[in-house]
Amino acid sequence: MGESEWVWPAAELAALRLGRRLGVRLPASLPHRWALVHVVPVAGRGFDVEHWEFEADSLEGYDHDPGAVRLRHETASDEAGLLAVLREWDFPPARFRHSWDSVGPR
Repeated sequence: MGESEWVWPAAELAALRLGRRLGVRLPASLPHRWALVHVVPVAGRGFDVEHWEFEADSLEGYDHDPGAVRLRHETASDEAGLLAVLREWDFPPARFRHSWDSVGPR
C-alpha cells in the first residue's frame, strides 16, 4: 500500500479529535453476519480499536445483538499508535468514512 493510504482524511481525523467514534462495515465470516471495525476515542487514554461481528437479523431496533462477537481489540495511546494498530491490521484510515453515534455492542 502507498504511504498516502496511511494518512487520515481531514474530516475523519477532526471527528476523532472531537471525540467522535468512526466505523466501517467490512465483509463478515458468514453471509448472515455483519462485521465492522470501529475506532473509539477514550478521553485521557487514547483510542480503542475493535473488530466486531453481529447476526444481521438481530440488528433491528435498539437491543444489542446477543450473538455479537468481538474478534479483535487494541488500545492505542495516541494518533501514531492508532496508525500502528491499523497498519498491523492492514486497515487504512481512508476506509473509515462514517461517523457513528451509536453505542457499541458492549
